[in-house]
Amino acid sequence: MMLSLRTSLAALLVSAFAAAPLHAQPAPPTQPQQSAITVTGEAHKSVAPDIAQIEAGVSNMAKTARSAAEANNLAMGKVLLELKNAGLDPKDIQTSRLSIQPQYASSNRPGPSEINGYLASNMVTVQVRDTARVAGLIDTLVQAGANEIRGIGFRVADPSKVLDDVRAEAVADARRKAEIYARAAGVSLGAPLVISEDTQPGPMPMRKMVMAQSAGAPVAPGEETLSVTVLVSWAIKAP
Repeated sequence: MMLSLRTSLAALLVSAFAAAPLHAQPAPPTQPQQSAITVTGEAHKSVAPDIAQIEAGVSNMAKTARSAAEANNLAMGKVLLELKNAGLDPKDIQTSRLSIQPQYASSNRPGPSEINGYLASNMVTVQVRDTARVAGLIDTLVQAGANEIRGIGFRVADPSKVLDDVRAEAVADARRKAEIYARAAGVSLGAPLVISEDTQPGPMPMRKMVMAQSAGAPVAPGEETLSVTVLVSWAIKAP
């Protein structure tokens, strides 16, 4: 009887171990989330642009597409020659648009309108690396036969040095804000946990100029504003 009881207990123990999961392990302790203060910092700086961009060209109307293209090519050839004579580097002159479009006669009658000519257009974008020359180059373009000045823009050729200073100021602004919140909450700041940047260079203003303006037209380059916004999370020191 005693032997039978011991055999039954052993069988129960074996069954219990067999039913238990083979790979069950204790769950790892949950890591506490780092307390932090997250703020944005902003900084900007306005600087005078040192490069300009002019979009200019010629347009010619003729009865046939071929005549319009030939007249346009002749006129643009004169414009490009004058730009070369003005000392511009060929790499700073780039064709930006070339088109030949049919022109339709206005009619109130039903049905397709008749083509009464073709408009050929050739535009170039000119990089000017001395903004003081912009007004003079516009005069050169007009005198050479350019009858379209589409726009003038100004920008900073290499904004990286300016942006580096602005970045440091943006982080300093973020820390200033974080310290205000920390004092208000009765805590102190630790090391930054995350720093991310959103760089937003100021837009390059394009000044629209309809047709060729008179010689000596004043041009004001103004300033370009370079801005940086950073998002910084600062750790909160344990008391």
